[in-house]
Amino acid sequence: MISKMTNGLLSLVKVLSKSAYKLATVVRTMPKWKLQILLVLAILVSAFAIAEMFILTRKAPAKEEKKFVIPLVRVQSIYHQDIQMVVQGYGTVQPKVQAEVVPQVSGKVVAINPDFKDGGFVKAGEALISIDPRDYELSVQRAQADVARAEVELDIERAEAEVSRQEWEQLNPGTEPPSPLIVREPQIRQAQTRLEAAKAALATVELNLERTKVTLPFDGRVVSETVDLGQYVNTGQLIGKVYSVEAVEIEVPLEDRELAWFDVPASPVSINVSDIAKTGSIVEVIAHFAGGTHIWQGRVVRTTGQVDKTSRLVTVVVEVAEPFKGANGRPPLVPGMFVEVLIKGKTLENAIPVPRDAIRQGNKVWVVESGRLHIQQLEIARSDQNFVYTTSGLDDGAVIVLSSLDAATEGIKVRTQLETSSETEKFNRDSNEPESVEAQ
Repeated sequence: MISKMTNGLLSLVKVLSKSAYKLATVVRTMPKWKLQILLVLAILVSAFAIAEMFILTRKAPAKEEKKFVIPLVRVQSIYHQDIQMVVQGYGTVQPKVQAEVVPQVSGKVVAINPDFKDGGFVKAGEALISIDPRDYELSVQRAQADVARAEVELDIERAEAEVSRQEWEQLNPGTEPPSPLIVREPQIRQAQTRLEAAKAALATVELNLERTKVTLPFDGRVVSETVDLGQYVNTGQLIGKVYSVEAVEIEVPLEDRELAWFDVPASPVSINVSDIAKTGSIVEVIAHFAGGTHIWQGRVVRTTGQVDKTSRLVTVVVEVAEPFKGANGRPPLVPGMFVEVLIKGKTLENAIPVPRDAIRQGNKVWVVESGRLHIQQLEIARSDQNFVYTTSGLDDGAVIVLSSLDAATEGIKVRTQLETSSETEKFNRDSNEPESVEAQ
């Protein structure tokens, strides 16, 4: 075939040589613009000739048999176990008790607690501010004098009543007076009433005197204060805000189906606070703050009693006691922190945790048996961020596929690479640890 191509090329060269001689003769007498056109045509003809030569001389590609490769998949063995359900949620820390500080009497501020400032801590019964007490002390003295005068008047009336009874008995022995006025009984009652009113007035002014020192019934932390030394304050005027440091609350919105997996106390109307602390599920509160991760213990205490109209979520309230109590340098759990909440719920018995990577089409898994892939449908009891929990549809020790396949059909052959999920190992290890029943 190569000799034929060579002969063809020689013939082509001879023809081109003759044509070139004739062309040279014609060129001498041809105008310049026609000469340029002929040159372009010659280049094109040469290019086509060379291309044809390469096409004829190329070798055909070698043929190879296509081999079928059995796909390699990552698999994991799974087993039945008793699993404690953990319900995950998020929320913002807020005070359980927060109060606005307002004086109940008017007057000039003569002293301010140095801790009564933004971020300061104050004790229960400790004076936050002191109002000038002199006017109220004078009121107490006047009220005490009124009480003494009323007591004297009552003693006088009782003495006069005794004298009147003696005179009646002398003039009318063995008979009772026809009217209580004779023995001054109405006058005695009137004097007793005046004494009681004077004592009540004294108690009122004494209470006002106590109120010149503004205090709180709980240990708290100051959110804000708006009062200065020497300032005149009126009754009911807002001078600060303080929240209790005894406990904080976290409102966690959850889907209503999650409520079935943990204990929510009954209405606090029917049980006392100690009962609530015993019946609510234990909670771990996790916060990422100040460059570290910190954990507090709490309990579920109630729900807000309504379903959100927009999101259709139910809000569960978690309470954490003593949020400012440090543990190993842990910072306080302060209002405004955004935290993760893990509610330790009920135990699902004889269940299998299936990694979410293994779930196909919502409720199916690929199971490997004897080197072949089988599609198995599951009955899902619950699912969370990492696992799907099933109680039927899989045998103990089943080998499930974690990786993906472009085309998975029932019964295809597969090669397996056993993989142990570190996340599953941690889950199994945590589920076997004893549960702490005391909040830290």
